[in-house]
Amino acid sequence: MTSKELLYVEDALGHEQYFQTQCNETIQRLQEPALKSFVSDLQQAHQTLFRSFYGLL
Repeated sequence: MTSKELLYVEDALGHEQYFQTQCNETIQRLQEPALKSFVSDLQQAHQTLFRSFYGLL
């Protein structure tokens, strides 16, 4: 992996962590169960993406 590719992966990891954090914070504030479930699914999708990017290292 080139240094430029490594920087891209590191950047993507940071973005996915940020999105997971935002989803978790949003889940805490939501009252509607359907919305909580939707955002929880989004958080899990970002966690899966994080693991995929991390697997490239």
